[in-house]
Amino acid sequence: MSKALYRKYRPKSLSEVVGQDQVTNILDNSLKHGKISHAYLFIGPRGTGKTSVARIFAHAVNGFEYEIEDDYVDIVEIDGASNRGIDNIRELREKAVIAPTSGKYKIYIIDEVHMLTKEAFNALLKILEEPPKHVIFIMATTDAYKVPVTITSRAQTFTFKLADHEVMLEFLQRVAKKEKINIDDDALDIIVTRGGGSFRDSLSLLDQISTLSDKKITKEMVILAMGLPEDEKISSLLDAYMSSELSKITNSLKDLLSSGVKPETIAEEIIAKIIAEPKPELLTLLSKLPEIKAPFAEAKLLIALTSDLASSPNKAKNTQNGPTKWPSEAHLDISFDWDKFIRKVKNLNDAIYIQLLKTSHEFIGDILHIYPKTKVIKTIISKDNNKRILDEAANGVRIEIHEVGEKPSNFVKDEMLEKISGIMGGEVQDGGGNPFEKQ
Repeated sequence: MSKALYRKYRPKSLSEVVGQDQVTNILDNSLKHGKISHAYLFIGPRGTGKTSVARIFAHAVNGFEYEIEDDYVDIVEIDGASNRGIDNIRELREKAVIAPTSGKYKIYIIDEVHMLTKEAFNALLKILEEPPKHVIFIMATTDAYKVPVTITSRAQTFTFKLADHEVMLEFLQRVAKKEKINIDDDALDIIVTRGGGSFRDSLSLLDQISTLSDKKITKEMVILAMGLPEDEKISSLLDAYMSSELSKITNSLKDLLSSGVKPETIAEEIIAKIIAEPKPELLTLLSKLPEIKAPFAEAKLLIALTSDLASSPNKAKNTQNGPTKWPSEAHLDISFDWDKFIRKVKNLNDAIYIQLLKTSHEFIGDILHIYPKTKVIKTIISKDNNKRILDEAANGVRIEIHEVGEKPSNFVKDEMLEKISGIMGGEVQDGGGNPFEKQ
């Protein structure tokens, strides 16, 4: 049985890691100069290489050769989701004081560290405050805002990012060539888009698609295999939206849903097309589509495409007479780069950067709205000196820090769901069914 591609192409050295130079360069330099911290925190989306880099670094620190399936007693991996209680961390503390067997360090890799209980975090904090000289902790998480600041402040933090489209495309092209997978670039492009910047997800998709044909795998084969809507149908739907033709919108949606395409998939394809071919008249729609998910996915998709037609029946024509004044609650400016903003903050003040990781945000009109998770975070980032740092990093963009409990705006309101349910003839089933289908 052949090994899955995502396992076969896991990197075995820092130089083999793709798309995370901002992490690997620093770690490589720390190894060269012998400047090793006692605690590291790797944060970022799933499938970006956090655990792989943790394993590589753990082996490199001890001078061990790294093989994917090896097992060293001085490198201990812990699943935070399964070992989240205080007793698990107490046991870790008791074993950590024992000197390493064959390496210089005893290294604990704690994956999904945000899953630890409050009591477990307190127990972990005690050893982070006064760690034995031979112990290194490498913690990884997809949800950095759930990790207490008492932990993050005692660890060197590295941010992993989803891969850029071109970086992932080149990577998959190399893999396909090595694996003798005959696939054209247009087909690979779809896989890259659906993989969403995750190396694991993208390789898994390529693995699945590789069995479609012994001959060249085409874009059309991939679309059919993945149940994706045809590009022409998405274009037709967007044309109907821009010309405010309600009947064409509903007919296009009916056609897509009846062919088995999920509303979430339709929304994802629309987002991808708008980003690839940005048009001012579509930015309103772009701000609504991330909300298209179960429950009520079909209803939400229909609302997103029709809710503003009554107030702007000739939207496409309006854009020809100067800039359109979109409602501020629906406007999304895709030009604001949140990642670039927090990188600037990190360069100015690492502590404030850590706090920003525990917030939500959205850019509406010309204002960056920040939503702190706790009162402590709100107090810290709202202090005059810290606010000045945020303003400097925002480069003139106005910032509004909200009270705890406030949430980013949602375009779907309860009364709208009630109206759309009435139009559809009754109850909308959670995440299933076709709103256009007669009952």
